[in-house]
Amino acid sequence: MNKTLLKGLALGCCLFAIVGIGVLGLYIPTMQIYTEDTISTGLTTTQIRTVQTKLKNWGYYTGSVDGIYGPLTRSAVIKFQKNNNLVADGIVGSKTAAALGMNLSSQSSNDLYLLAKCIYAEARGEPYAGQVAVGAVILNRVKSSSFPNTIYGVIYQPYAFTAVSDGQINLEPNQTAYNAARDALNGWDPTYGCIYYYNPNTATSSWIWSRQIVVTIGKHNFAK
Repeated sequence: MNKTLLKGLALGCCLFAIVGIGVLGLYIPTMQIYTEDTISTGLTTTQIRTVQTKLKNWGYYTGSVDGIYGPLTRSAVIKFQKNNNLVADGIVGSKTAAALGMNLSSQSSNDLYLLAKCIYAEARGEPYAGQVAVGAVILNRVKSSSFPNTIYGVIYQPYAFTAVSDGQINLEPNQTAYNAARDALNGWDPTYGCIYYYNPNTATSSWIWSRQIVVTIGKHNFAK
C-alpha cells in the first residue's frame, strides 16, 4: 500500500472520529437534558398538558399540547418564570405551579381529569360558578355515606349522571372544565354542601322535586 493511500485512510479516520465526536457531543446532552427535565418535573402527562395549554394560551409556548416535557416546554416554563420573578430553572415546582394556577398536591391527576370530564359533559354550557358547582356536588357525594367514597365510584354509579348514560363522559374536557375541577378540589363549593342538581326544564323524576333547593346557578337547581 503506497504512502498516499495510507495518508488518505488516516485522514478519513480522523475526519470520521471528529464528526462522530461532534455529533455525539450535540446529541447526548440533548437526550440527557430531556430525560432529566422529564424526571425532575415530577409531573404526570395530564399535568404537563395543563402546563402546556396554559403557557400556549399566554403566548409562552408554541409547540403541541402532547404531554411531553421536552425542550420547547422547558424553554416556555423558563420564560414564564422570568416574567413572574421566579427561579428560572425550567422546573414546575410548587411556586411555579401556584403562579400557573395549579395545585400539584391536592388530588391525583386521575381524579382531576375524571372530574373535569364530568363537569365538561354535564355543564359545559353553564356559567363558570355552575361548572364548579357540579364538581362540588360530586365531591360532596364522595364525602356522604349515602354514595360511593371515590370520585370514580360517584361518577360511574348506575344512572347517577346523564352524561355517563349517553356517552358524553367520553368527551375531552376543555381548560375551563379543568379550572372548575381544580377549584372544586381546592374547596370552593358554590352549592353549600348540596348533593343533587337538576335542570327544572328537563327533569323527569318527580322525586327530585321533593329535595330542598339551596341555590340556582344557571339552568341548574342545587339541592340537599
